Amino acid sequence: MSKGKVYLIGAGPGDPKLITVRGLEALQRSDVVVFDRLAGPQLLNHARPDAERIYVGKLPDRHTMKQEEINQLLVDLALQGKTVARLKGGDPTVFGRVGEEADLLQKNDIIYEIIPGITSAISVPAYAGIPVTHRDLASSFSVITGHESPDKLDLSIYWDKVTNATGTLVFLMGVAKIGYISEQLMKHGRSPETPVALVQWGTRAEQRTLVGTLADIDEKVKVANIQPPAVIIVGEVVHQRQTLAWVEKKPLFGQRILVTRARSQASELVSKIDDLGGETYEFPVIETRLPQSLAKQETIKQALLQAESYDWVILTSVNGVEFFYHWLDHLGLDIRSFARAKFAAVGPKTAEVLAKRGIRADLLPESFRAEGLLQSIDSMIKPGQKALLPRGDLARETLPQELKQRGVEAVEIDVYETKLSAPKDLWLPEMLENGEIHVITFTSSSTVINLLEALRQLGVQNPAEALQKIEIACIGPVTARTAEENGLKVTIVPENYTIDGLVKALVDKRSALKGEN
Repeated sequence: MSKGKVYLIGAGPGDPKLITVRGLEALQRSDVVVFDRLAGPQLLNHARPDAERIYVGKLPDRHTMKQEEINQLLVDLALQGKTVARLKGGDPTVFGRVGEEADLLQKNDIIYEIIPGITSAISVPAYAGIPVTHRDLASSFSVITGHESPDKLDLSIYWDKVTNATGTLVFLMGVAKIGYISEQLMKHGRSPETPVALVQWGTRAEQRTLVGTLADIDEKVKVANIQPPAVIIVGEVVHQRQTLAWVEKKPLFGQRILVTRARSQASELVSKIDDLGGETYEFPVIETRLPQSLAKQETIKQALLQAESYDWVILTSVNGVEFFYHWLDHLGLDIRSFARAKFAAVGPKTAEVLAKRGIRADLLPESFRAEGLLQSIDSMIKPGQKALLPRGDLARETLPQELKQRGVEAVEIDVYETKLSAPKDLWLPEMLENGEIHVITFTSSSTVINLLEALRQLGVQNPAEALQKIEIACIGPVTARTAEENGLKVTIVPENYTIDGLVKALVDKRSALKGEN
């Protein structure tokens, strides 16, 4: 058996979008991903669905795997002929022990590649509005470990040389030793008034920045209860934060928002939240697929073969449009077969996707629900007409029932199915319990029902109770009603039942909460 290859990848400081292009490519092509929590759990979404995932961090029933065991694990996996991605927080060469991992791989004649990452030493200060160098303030900087006991720090750090060697000093993993570090810097020549900043959980929703001086920072850290991980920045560049702080100004900063819709559809919502400073946590609980039943497939075929008989084609979702066109293509049919029919779309996004296919909706109701469509279509539809409704298997019955009451022949076809997707997320239950998820978004009734079931499968005994302290945002009243019927307290429903409307409602709610505080 030929040997595999190991990628030693710097995953960046925490925000999953800060991984390098090369790192992402290596992750996507790997057979196995070896990771710990500092690497950012959402990066695993980019791994192949069939890739093995091996967590080497701490779990409730297991201690962190020792470094020597991780080194050997990488070797063993590569000897099995597998391509391995070893995800490491920050840059693997900056206090990341990559040298030990690479050394054992080299001794076993295994090909490896070290892929640099964005180190927290520069990225975390940047997210706090602190450049580590500045033309007028600091032309150099040092990165120093603070993760040792005071006696070991004295052996590994030459305080008399380090203290004034560079304009800016950056200490990693030094929160617990901040008092001793400050003492040594003042003892060896730094002014007690030298500005100091600590940035906790930089680039993540929990990011918090504390500013002081060498003289008072130890006491301030104790009062604020700053805990690891945090980056310490010492030097005049800290003053730049007063004018350059930027991420905290974004309207959704500090919010970690759970996105439950299918990954294939989540990109728009995720992108808009990210742009506004929120941190998205994707947990797709639904997946859409073609109907598996031969009987359903035959029903679709027969309905579409009657294309010339329809007076209306009514599309109620983006999925409905996409799967409708899939079936036309699959059956070798042409949209011009529906030349007689008028097209109605529920919601501007549905109409937009339809327009990209070359069809302008004849009817787009102001209310983005079946009820709104019925109000708008009343003056246009006539008894005896025939309407095609390409929909999902979980679509509401309101529309076809009301059309039939109006004397319209409503032909329903389930062009797609919505099924439960239950990702095996190691951390979500713990994050919910610890209050690390601030908002949950629901874009359909099925996302509500499926999230509760997915949480049960992850061991959460009473999901509705577990979500009581979390803001619940629903895209519209139908989804909100489903959430409330299942024991959830809905706090956000937009005026416009669209993704843009939902995002605006999230921002408005966040602004209101900031105003209260």
